[in-house]
Amino acid sequence: MAHKQLRPANARQTDDRLKLHLRTIRADGREFQVITLRPGTRARFSTNYYHGTWHVLSDPHGARLLARLLWGLSYQRRPDTLIVIGHDHLDPNPFDAETPTPIALVPADLTHLPHKTANRVRQSLSAPGPSRSTVRWHTWGLDAEVDRYRSMRADRSWWQEYHPDPDSRGAEVNMIGGMLTFRGSATLLRSWALGVATLGEHLYYGMDYVEIDHPDYEVCRSNGEVQTFLDYHRKVSTAKVSRREILSSAPASTDPATLRPLIWNHTETIRDRRRPLKAT
Repeated sequence: MAHKQLRPANARQTDDRLKLHLRTIRADGREFQVITLRPGTRARFSTNYYHGTWHVLSDPHGARLLARLLWGLSYQRRPDTLIVIGHDHLDPNPFDAETPTPIALVPADLTHLPHKTANRVRQSLSAPGPSRSTVRWHTWGLDAEVDRYRSMRADRSWWQEYHPDPDSRGAEVNMIGGMLTFRGSATLLRSWALGVATLGEHLYYGMDYVEIDHPDYEVCRSNGEVQTFLDYHRKVSTAKVSRREILSSAPASTDPATLRPLIWNHTETIRDRRRPLKAT
């Protein structure tokens, strides 16, 4: 079935009252309310696992959208609700072009998602039919909180004010049922959203990141990060070419751990080829 093409402004939308799709999926005797991005949404993401940390990767536009998803999810009240960012909005990762995994955002207060159930939800979304409806995703309060955070950070008063720790119960960042799952309480989801919403404001060589974790760094069973790059799309393109060229000469039996450094090193060659020649 052909998807309705989004208007350009809607495809780039990351503001309040974002339009999303709602799907109903039955798994293990339960009915899940699964929120997904609309097919024409332009935000792109990827995932990888490096140095013991799960990463969601994107550009600043994708980070702003992700922040709204986290913030709005924290105010949901219906049990068995979750958000899944599926393959329609995923790229090979921008380092070695390995295949990404779907991303699940799960409210720990509402949704229990063990491995078996998560796997069935993921499989149901691999070839989804029409959505049940289009919903408006409200993110009341996010913009005001971001403005307050920026102002207090600028005058260094943020660290002088007491901020209660988010509720850490059920917090986890892990691969569950083939989906990179970020699970947290309502207060923790909002804490994550605030950090993600301000990505890109303290760039280091075009990169910024925020840890997706509880403030004491001990609750989540596996650390997570959201990382953004100004040249995210160029990195993805370069990594895909590098991987293709390395695989064309590598033995079919070469294991991924051996391939990765070869692809990383060859990426520099690809970048040099793409740089414009200097006039002499």
